[in-house]
Amino acid sequence: MKALVVYDSVFGNTEQVAQAMGRGLTQLGDVETRRVKDAEPQDLMAVDVLIVGSPTRGFQPTPATKKLLKRIPAGGLEGVRVAAFDTRFSVEDTQSGILNFLVRLFGYAAGPIAARLEKKGGDPAVPPEGFIVEGTEGPLREGELERAANWARRIAEPE
Repeated sequence: MKALVVYDSVFGNTEQVAQAMGRGLTQLGDVETRRVKDAEPQDLMAVDVLIVGSPTRGFQPTPATKKLLKRIPAGGLEGVRVAAFDTRFSVEDTQSGILNFLVRLFGYAAGPIAARLEKKGGDPAVPPEGFIVEGTEGPLREGELERAANWARRIAEPE
């Protein structure tokens, strides 16, 4: 199995999650973890498993993540098992009715990433997932790195 974890990161939390996923997949085959700015569409198309992640910024993936996904040709991910993740704050922890409403309305970054991967022909392996960051800049909630590694292993498992 050849897998690629592609991510963007602002404060380093999404990078930590992506690296944990890469480590979680290493015993299953050839795995590479790469920043969005260091990835090209052909890199994403030349793997068996593709995981793409971004921090949630304004209820969306980062502009660099969206730009990379847009450059993948139609049908370019045919035969590739895909999954999307994001890092996010916990709405429950903020206890803000307005913020809760906005999240229900606009969502998080993982949903749009997953939709773009599927639109490009990818085979969704699992539903999009979010990993919780405490505060604005982190750190990650305790246990999130282990959860990320386990989640990535589920993606690589044959159905």
